[in-house]
Amino acid sequence: MGIRKIDLNLCTCCGVCVDICPMDVLREREGGIPYIAYLADCMSCFLCETECPVQAIYVSPVRERRIPLAW
Repeated sequence: MGIRKIDLNLCTCCGVCVDICPMDVLREREGGIPYIAYLADCMSCFLCETECPVQAIYVSPVRERRIPLAW
C-alpha cells in the first residue's frame, strides 16, 4: 500500500506531488527531485498519482510488506 515508484526518467521535478501530498510523505532533494520520505504514512489517496502531469508516480492500493532499505 502506498507509493510504489517514482519514475525519475519521466519526472520533470515540478514539485506538484510534494505540494499536493496531505500526509507530507514526499519530499524534495536538491534540484527538486522528489523522494519518498515517510512511506508508512502514505494513505494511498492517489492525489500524487492523479495530479502528476507526466504520470511518473505509481501508487498501489494493495497492502504489502516491504523490507526497509538503508540509505
